[in-house]
Amino acid sequence: MVLLIVAPIAIYETVFVIAPIVQGALMSFQDIRLGASSGEFVGFAQYERLVSDPNFFNSLGVTLVFALSVVVFAVGMGLGTALLVNRPFRGRGAVRGLMTAPWAFPEIATVLVFIWIFNPSFGIINLIAPWAQGAGGWLTSSPLSLVSIIIIATWKNFPFYSIVILAALQSVPDDLHEAAIVDGANGWQRFRHVTLPAITPTLALLALLAFIFSFKQFALIWLTTGGGPSRSTETLVISIYNTAFKFFDYSYGAAIGVTCLLVTIVATALYALVQRRVDRMEG
Repeated sequence: MVLLIVAPIAIYETVFVIAPIVQGALMSFQDIRLGASSGEFVGFAQYERLVSDPNFFNSLGVTLVFALSVVVFAVGMGLGTALLVNRPFRGRGAVRGLMTAPWAFPEIATVLVFIWIFNPSFGIINLIAPWAQGAGGWLTSSPLSLVSIIIIATWKNFPFYSIVILAALQSVPDDLHEAAIVDGANGWQRFRHVTLPAITPTLALLALLAFIFSFKQFALIWLTTGGGPSRSTETLVISIYNTAFKFFDYSYGAAIGVTCLLVTIVATALYALVQRRVDRMEG
């Protein structure tokens, strides 16, 4: 009976997850390009090319800056909004519902809205930061284009983290807060010594998920800037797409993809290591 339940999941994972990963890894050791698809085994030639490619390191740097920024701001906004809507006030249910709207918006609709907001001629952002017009525009200048996609990704994703953190906050026993109040602790002290330790495992897991989600973000970046200007927003995922489907260098694109997979595996392993040490200290 257990095998019958597990078999469909195992077949799905094998066909649609494991097999493509293996095929991509094997392709990275070959030379497959449009017009020169020999498919011969070239060993680590694609990876040697990768470590000497300045565009790869530029994309890696952009990806890390983008992913880490989204982790800080999206999870931070999720924590802040969760703390706010966890407090009792009139209309709290409606506010919680409205808060999930950005997460529910389709990515294409989100991009269209923010393209209008960042428009250099009539975008509302010009009222808040008029100096951006002199800097070349939010989506068309190198320093501001990366900031723009970080803002969009943060706005789009923070409701998910807020909902999860809200659930974690509601699982904190009220007795702990009441005991802290009796001991004379103020609001900040109760948050630091009662709430934060209780939700730290949730925050750590969300930080890992936010890093992975941001690391593989494609649609928002591609539809907004396409990786430009001058590769200032070209993340590794955008680089893979351009390499494989714009320049038709499939093997080199596969090598970049394998590198992305390794980075996410390392991030997951570091999280597991830190979590294990924390559990040992608490034990």
